[in-house]
Amino acid sequence: MLARPGRRSVPSSRSFDAKRGLPHFHATYAGQTVVISIETGEVIAGVVPPRALRLVAEWLELHRDKLRLNWVRAREATPLVRIDPLP
Repeated sequence: MLARPGRRSVPSSRSFDAKRGLPHFHATYAGQTVVISIETGEVIAGVVPPRALRLVAEWLELHRDKLRLNWVRAREATPLVRIDPLP
């Protein structure tokens, strides 16, 4: 998820570290980063405010298939598919 100027503040996600085995993504909000499991939505590491975590969970539910695809693409060192932010 990427925050856009003039829109409500939402967490942003960044590229995967596919060298680690567990499929996950990183989300950052107000300088705090959390690592989230793609499959379970559980926090693996880090802390963000509860409101931000709810937004990340909502975004994950909407885009889980694309996140899975990007995980495979990252492991293959191919370009990732763009995933839109929450509306």
